[in-house]
Amino acid sequence: MQDIILLTGAGKGIGKAIALDFSLKSQHNPSFNPTLILCSRTYSDVAKLAEKCRALGAQAVPIEADITNLDNIDHLVEQTLQEFDSIDCLINNAGVGRFKDLKEMTEDDFDYTMSVNMKGTFFLTQKIFSVMEEKRSGHIFFITSIAAEMAFKSSSVYSMSKFGQKGLVEALRLYGRDCNVKITNVMPGAVYTPMWGEVAEELKPLMMMPEDIAGPVVDAYLQPSRTSVEEIVLRPVGGDINS
Repeated sequence: MQDIILLTGAGKGIGKAIALDFSLKSQHNPSFNPTLILCSRTYSDVAKLAEKCRALGAQAVPIEADITNLDNIDHLVEQTLQEFDSIDCLINNAGVGRFKDLKEMTEDDFDYTMSVNMKGTFFLTQKIFSVMEEKRSGHIFFITSIAAEMAFKSSSVYSMSKFGQKGLVEALRLYGRDCNVKITNVMPGAVYTPMWGEVAEELKPLMMMPEDIAGPVVDAYLQPSRTSVEEIVLRPVGGDINS
């Protein structure tokens, strides 16, 4: 059976690692046949990733899409449905953040963060959940953060957006239980990804890597249909890094 998996923010970091892990899992599971819809604002990133996924045996389609643009969301979903007639899994991985003192945050910082983490995530989820609700099956993941439950001084707006995502997760789960749609909240701690920018050399060994997050996400999707993994919390073994 073909699984149509739409992954946002796929070009780098955790999103890229998830796509590669799905592809690897398909090599060892003959009944798992994923088609990965790889979305990013930077087409060249997902085009290269799609080639790697295909080399591992998965089908992959790169799509340039900016989820802050509602027309882009409509086009992304409609193009996927037109070609594959279904969306079985949505992984809301696209996310941004600017990290600075509360007093230094600007309107641009606020709008930049909220437009992706809140607005884009909400409207893409709304559109795809409607598809899943109608067919009474599907799985939606949110890659939130431990900042969805625990604030850090340098992360005021980012934490605000992630607390908001967690609220959406919990509300959506109430809808999902009525129509057999699984909802999973993935809350990683510090992961060494491009969003961190320059990282001090002494911090890198203390951080998780993107593939550490990817494995549990893919395993959660591959659970039996009777089982829903509702929450995954992953932290560096030494605890949180408060930069």
